[in-house]
Amino acid sequence: MIVEMRIYHCAPTRLPALLDRFTSTTLGFFEKYGIEQIGFWTTLIGPSNHALTYMLKWESLAEREQKWNAFQADPEWMAKRAATEADKPIVERIENHFLAPTAFSALR
Repeated sequence: MIVEMRIYHCAPTRLPALLDRFTSTTLGFFEKYGIEQIGFWTTLIGPSNHALTYMLKWESLAEREQKWNAFQADPEWMAKRAATEADKPIVERIENHFLAPTAFSALR
């Protein structure tokens, strides 16, 4: 198992738009493509409260590549994403980490 941790750093005031996009659009596409989420978090205390952190569970990097690429190439997803950013961008930058559990991790 591999865990992908993604951190979306939003433009000021745009976090609500990102949360809405996940709720109303993105999660449906995750389900369509079999992308399994572990959880989503906003930052309570830290360097910025304009961030969304989430984790996805993959069996392998090959599975991730196949499913993520299909999701990203979906014309309906691309159109809906563009519509949410028609006025101004939501995300300024994305951090992406691939994590492997240790032998003593509760999540393996």
